[in-house]
Amino acid sequence: MDGIIFDVDGTIWDIAEIAAEAWNTAIKTQSDLDVVVTAEYVSSLFGKTMEEITNTLFPGMDEEEKRRISEFCFDYENELLKTKSGVIYDGIIETVIELAKDYPLYIVSNCQEGYIEATLKKTGLEEYFIDHLCFGETLKPKSYTISKLMERNNLKDVVYIGDTDGDAEACREIDIPFIFVTYGFGEVDDAKWVANKPLELIEIIKDMKN
Repeated sequence: MDGIIFDVDGTIWDIAEIAAEAWNTAIKTQSDLDVVVTAEYVSSLFGKTMEEITNTLFPGMDEEEKRRISEFCFDYENELLKTKSGVIYDGIIETVIELAKDYPLYIVSNCQEGYIEATLKKTGLEEYFIDHLCFGETLKPKSYTISKLMERNNLKDVVYIGDTDGDAEACREIDIPFIFVTYGFGEVDDAKWVANKPLELIEIIKDMKN
């Protein structure tokens, strides 16, 4: 195994409250829409691409206006992370540190540019991840983004860790192993490898290697 690739939301931490605050601020200050999103609703959108989230939040809106408001939503989210922190899952810090001793670690997410950097800085995990790539950079589905990161790092034997069926499907599309973490936001019925808490990932990875 020459690399372990992590998802962010629902795998490393939960920023539903922060995202809801940022998006509501953007909607209120940058539009006339009478829309309020809850943290619970935001959680249901995690795992989707920025484009899918935008289309869900603002159905029927002019494409240019939709793009303008959504950019504020994601920019406000990045900015808010400078002063607030998401809820870091218990054991994930220790898990990342332990896995980094034996494997190169990476991140691929369907998020906006700047978000992964903000996550790593806020969690203190910057030094443990070699590279990362997101939808905001590729504007392509997660399967493509994972493949692109693998290509530029010359990775051949990786595993992806995520929390949604979209993550699982992306891995199926490019034929790489997937570990489903049940503590996140989604459900995957047919996952071969399942972790109910972050620390379980260490043993699962060890078993996969053997």
